[in-house]
Amino acid sequence: MHSRWTAAERQAKRLGKPLQDGILPHYGLSTRLKCYAQIMGISQSFFAQRFGLSEHDLESYLGEALSSGGEYADLYFEYLANTSIGLDEGIVKSASEGVTLGVGVRVIAGERTGYAYSDDLSPEKIRKAARTAARIAKGPASIAKTGFEEARKHNLYPMIHAPNEAGLDERVELVKRADAAARAHDPRVFQVQATYADSLRHVMVATSEGRISYDRQPMARLSVAALARENGGAPQHGYSGGGGRVTLDFFQGEKSPEYFAREAARQAIVQLGAVEAPSGEMTVVLGPGWPGILLHEAVGHGLEADFNRKGVSAFSGRIGEQVASPLCTVIDDGTIGSRRGSLNVDDEGVPTQNNVLIEKGVLRGYLQDQLSSRLMKTASTGSGRRESYQHMPMPRMTNTYMFAGESDPEEIVRSVPKGIYCATFAGGQVDITSGNFVFSATESYLIENGKITRPVRGASLIGNGPEALKYVSMIGNDLKLDEGIGICGKEGQHVPVGVGIPTLKIDRMTVGGTAG
Repeated sequence: MHSRWTAAERQAKRLGKPLQDGILPHYGLSTRLKCYAQIMGISQSFFAQRFGLSEHDLESYLGEALSSGGEYADLYFEYLANTSIGLDEGIVKSASEGVTLGVGVRVIAGERTGYAYSDDLSPEKIRKAARTAARIAKGPASIAKTGFEEARKHNLYPMIHAPNEAGLDERVELVKRADAAARAHDPRVFQVQATYADSLRHVMVATSEGRISYDRQPMARLSVAALARENGGAPQHGYSGGGGRVTLDFFQGEKSPEYFAREAARQAIVQLGAVEAPSGEMTVVLGPGWPGILLHEAVGHGLEADFNRKGVSAFSGRIGEQVASPLCTVIDDGTIGSRRGSLNVDDEGVPTQNNVLIEKGVLRGYLQDQLSSRLMKTASTGSGRRESYQHMPMPRMTNTYMFAGESDPEEIVRSVPKGIYCATFAGGQVDITSGNFVFSATESYLIENGKITRPVRGASLIGNGPEALKYVSMIGNDLKLDEGIGICGKEGQHVPVGVGIPTLKIDRMTVGGTAG
């Protein structure tokens, strides 16, 4: 037994893999060897053990994909187990568990991409998908390399037990606790909805360049919505939630069901006393954390490489130019441990990175996937993402945020004689070509004579992403990432993301309000 463990250690060292000190050595040998499966070659991988896939099979499928020509091909295998639980009116009204699996085959020939997928992992079905993709992307011939080398990757969410491996009763208890806490917060709360969802995704990516990547991706999220009403008036809504690539223990700590429930109830109660929002151009202060969704939508999407190689983004051809206030540095970082938007490798098998997009107001680069980086003759930034095996990858954000500044948040508010403070947002829309956006603020307040005063309802922010960043005049020292609820939509695909900002002062922005 001891010699087998030593062999595993030697193999890990030979491949340059970390031994994960402080995590694995505390568990038994069989568990440790199981955790080392990802560094022991395809024969020990999830897909080899579950479906009998071999290196020879992968080479054969890639050869089939390139049979009609093409310069690059890859295979994306996915096995996704998910659970969801919904509670409404104090009753668990829905609970489901399911599994989806399949493989996507992609062939790239210049600007042309062929893509086909199968939800059946039998050899004949995979070959059929490979031939279909090959015919779509017909181009100059290429040959797949023989043999595979495992790609470098991170270890951002090490865990022995994923959240969906816990008992169902434990997860049902989370939504029950949330319901009880929201109702106990204030008697004006009359309706509560609590949902819990988790998943465990196994992926394997094999490429015609001889690279192979594996990942085991856990996810969990708890959400609470509350409605409050006073004296027969209109009901007001509050929402909170969080999670990430975490174990179930995450919800037993500070970010408990009670924490999210009380926050949702608090927001609903605040809105009961809100006045109608003013309108017009004014100073806007964004609170830290979730308001970073404005940065994500109004700026981040415009920095994705597919829009820029097509020349349809407001940021196209502007690398090296001043596109924001010198106070602004914008980062997209897929390497933050356990965060919702983080990945050990992206959905093309490339390790995620910490990418500087805007540095002190100067545009430094775009988010690149394999296709765009080939066409733009640069390197992938580990930003190729897809919703599932049924979808082609495209450049997408991971965790997008702005660096903290030096100002005290209270000082920022004191500097505003008249304006609006936005604490949370709902949805928004952005036009990539022009950069114009509209966002709805779900919790906002008037700033009067340097103080946050009355809550307002019905406020929306209207502006232009690049222009808005030019008017950033103060940045707080309180950078905060969101709680872990973000879902980003693009071309019909939805992927988990993270956002964050410190407190920001924007000197000029149009507020759309409902006040007369």
